[in-house]
Amino acid sequence: MDWRDRFAREGPAGLLDRTRPGKPVHDGSAFRQRVLDTLEQPPPAGQAQWDGPSVAAHLQTSVHAVWRVLRKEGICLSRHRNWCVSTDPEFAAKAADIIALYLNPPQAVLVMSVDEKPSIQALERGTGYVMTDNGKIVRGFKSTYKRHGTLNLFAALDVATGAIHTATTERTRRIAFLAFMDDVIADVGDEHEIHVILDNYCIHKKNDAWLAAHPTVRFHFTPTSASWLNQVEIWFAILSRTALRGASFRSVNDVRFAIEAFVAAYGPKAKPFNWRKREVKGPQLRNTIVHLCN
Repeated sequence: MDWRDRFAREGPAGLLDRTRPGKPVHDGSAFRQRVLDTLEQPPPAGQAQWDGPSVAAHLQTSVHAVWRVLRKEGICLSRHRNWCVSTDPEFAAKAADIIALYLNPPQAVLVMSVDEKPSIQALERGTGYVMTDNGKIVRGFKSTYKRHGTLNLFAALDVATGAIHTATTERTRRIAFLAFMDDVIADVGDEHEIHVILDNYCIHKKNDAWLAAHPTVRFHFTPTSASWLNQVEIWFAILSRTALRGASFRSVNDVRFAIEAFVAAYGPKAKPFNWRKREVKGPQLRNTIVHLCN
């Protein structure tokens, strides 16, 4: 009856919950603002960032009160997220050029996404499955390891088919890059144009003589700080997760054999990647830039 009477008197506003008796709230809006203002200040000496206890000590209050505010605001001081904002003044033009090659390439044109994965370490360490205190079975890694050198990997992704062409080298040099490109285009007839998507690494630049000797090849460079526009980075991530991460290698040759085995297994089921990068709205981009400047 009370609800109906309140609705009859006050309309929809009468259905809102009334203030209930109980312990008064000490962490009001003023305290919330003090916590948020503290996070904008430099952290205490000896700390790289604020945490709950340091905020509480600064405000001379309970750490639980600080945590209540942080939880309510969705602030996680111990979690991190990286972002990269390209400041290339020609970002829009360069990005549009590359995305057009992905989504609507010209007829009879081969689009290749090329990059290198440098300094892949040959680490030898013990691994196995272990049981944790709560009974879970997880992959365990010995804390000590041996280094046996590094290996560099060049990769060229055929954007249309998903086929991959690779080569390993001891050093990442311009001469090795151009030798790899010679192998990539060797089986392509002169009647086909080859458009190569590259980042701005130094060995990819100043190759005018090689390009003049191969007039059917054209290089397209991604904007600075925009490696995500290069689709071969997706393949590198798959390689790392599947064949490199958590593995134990006794020599550089072991790394080479692991990469070659992965490429051989990947080849028969290779398929093109579906270009579906999440669209970033204007407010999100501005918010990211503000945080980067701060």
